[in-house]
Amino acid sequence: MPKCVIEKIIESDRNKVFAIFTNYTNFQKILPQYFPSIREISVRGNVSVVEEHVRIARREFVMMVKHVINEPTLHEIFVIGGDAKGTHIIKRFESITQGTRVMIEVDWKLKGISKLIYFFNKTNILKEYSKIFDELALIAEN
Repeated sequence: MPKCVIEKIIESDRNKVFAIFTNYTNFQKILPQYFPSIREISVRGNVSVVEEHVRIARREFVMMVKHVINEPTLHEIFVIGGDAKGTHIIKRFESITQGTRVMIEVDWKLKGISKLIYFFNKTNILKEYSKIFDELALIAEN
């Protein structure tokens, strides 16, 4: 699967944006249409292992995910098990005069039926994934 990059300029302080974008335990409450279930398995310092159910493009992905958070500039996500095992997501947060620039790099690794869905419906998956960040940006700006 090809890598994709999403860039957002958010008119809000970097610390606030970072807190909202990296508080994955709150996603089930603020974005239930995308995150029907999130269960924290283990937390050690800045590294967490989490079971996540994520809905993208009318498909629910069940994944075991490792979050590595280096406040306030970097959030890395490694999918270590499940439907998208091997996927790597990097979120970078940069203070700019307009607020915060968020760069999100996604290296998708999909398998089986998920890979076929991506192949035939590529733009919908990328659009849907980008919508998650649009909604987080709206929350950060309010």
